[in-house]
Amino acid sequence: MTEAFDARHARRSATPPRGARWSGSWGRPLPASDGPAAVDVLIPTVGRTAELAVTLAGLAAQTDADFRVVLSDQSGTDDVAERPAVAAMLRVLEAQGRPVTRLTHPERRGLAEHRQFLLEHATAPAVLYLDDDVWLEPGTVRRMLDALTDLGCGFVGSAVQGLSYLADRRPHETAPFSLWDGPVVPEVVRRDTPGFARWSLHNAANLVHVQADLDIEDGGWLPYRVAWVGACAMYDRAALEQVGGFRFWDTLPVGHAGEDVVAQWRVMERFGGAGIVPSGAVHLEAPTTVTDREVDAPDVVFADPRGPQPHGSRSH
Repeated sequence: MTEAFDARHARRSATPPRGARWSGSWGRPLPASDGPAAVDVLIPTVGRTAELAVTLAGLAAQTDADFRVVLSDQSGTDDVAERPAVAAMLRVLEAQGRPVTRLTHPERRGLAEHRQFLLEHATAPAVLYLDDDVWLEPGTVRRMLDALTDLGCGFVGSAVQGLSYLADRRPHETAPFSLWDGPVVPEVVRRDTPGFARWSLHNAANLVHVQADLDIEDGGWLPYRVAWVGACAMYDRAALEQVGGFRFWDTLPVGHAGEDVVAQWRVMERFGGAGIVPSGAVHLEAPTTVTDREVDAPDVVFADPRGPQPHGSRSH
């Protein structure tokens, strides 16, 4: 990395953000909206209360970023937004001046369809897909938006870290780490390409150990090469829509995983993508709600040279 490159990515944005109202203003009328937020935070959720409340609390601490929250609930039995801890954090966000859109989407057609449903409700130029079991360090959303803007690529990700593994150093898994030394450019990643080996970077607390050795200035960030980034990825919405978003959902059975991999590989091929360190995203390490992972979406979507075919048209 050159000195000039380090300086460019360690700086803080000079543009004043349209951030959160402080608590002394919560009792005043909200000002009229002057257009879409800079980021729509898209949160799919099902059957979680404590984890979702923590996720929303992390967003409420993003006081230097301009965003709207779009929450889509597939719990089915009741409205998760009415549960006390979740409702309280949604009220905090609204008092801060954050628009909150609550959606219910009870019919479960798989992860990819739920993400597409959320995308179709987005209006901001950038969308942050955030899982409902992730806490964000204050400043993370702003840092991601700065990175997406400065790099001019299709997506940036803050990979989630499991801090129960803080003492578990895995040099064999962090070996593929490589900073982008220059512009982020399009690349093709598949299971049989060298870039696929980067998947191990996001295991356990690997990035915490990597970034500790980089001596990054407080508030700065550096971009690195990824295979994909799960749970916390911010896209240029136009780029994501140009590659089809998650409209491949109907080529998959309901029980699948890896839908974010498909979307990111498609975006990377045309616009490039990167992870950033430090991540600032912490996985809550709760049991997964995605128990049926029999089908890995990339194996279906990229297997047919004709492109994805509607799942309902296949014989079983």
